[in-house]
Amino acid sequence: MTEPLVEVRDVSHATVLHEITLSLAPATVTVLAGRSGSGKSTLCHLIAGVMRPTEGQVLIGGKDAHPAPDWATVSLLPQRLALEPELTVAENVLLPAGVRGAFRGSAFRGAAPAGDLLDRLGLGAIAARPARDTSLGEQQRTALARALVLNPAVAVLDEPTAHQDDDHVHLVLTALAEAVRAGTLAIVATHDQRVIDVAGEVVRLRSGRVVE
Repeated sequence: MTEPLVEVRDVSHATVLHEITLSLAPATVTVLAGRSGSGKSTLCHLIAGVMRPTEGQVLIGGKDAHPAPDWATVSLLPQRLALEPELTVAENVLLPAGVRGAFRGSAFRGAAPAGDLLDRLGLGAIAARPARDTSLGEQQRTALARALVLNPAVAVLDEPTAHQDDDHVHLVLTALAEAVRAGTLAIVATHDQRVIDVAGEVVRLRSGRVVE
């Protein structure tokens, strides 16, 4: 039996989440499904380590998720995309590599895989364009590429198809499938049935609790 990569143990947070317990295996798409206000985004932030739960514990590979670990361990695509508007699409995608010291001057190691990822997400033609001059859908896919560029053990993705039309949803799903093949556990908060349909596991939330 595969050891869990992410463990959520009796987690409650303020009035939003109540007694959540999960064990999530590596290399799969796990969907957190539920309506707005069900607690999906809060659970994403707790797993990504940007918040600490009021009660309980979140473990990534057996270690406390808070404070947020290295981007190659856990990455986050938040609903507020947090791109650097003056940087190009490619530069935004490669920011995690820079944080890890994986570049010298303007020459990034791993640029070729990043280029493949940009192409896969339909961003290759606008890679040199400042993020501020791109559409909201393009910005969201840029932030998704940033979350996947280091092949993280865990990618926490909050509503990654929210600003995508049907054609671009297909690109997002293809990128997720490639990430999973490379070993990433993709935790996706969504109410998009197209994403739910490709999930290896679906965790349904209602009013801050896991429901069957």
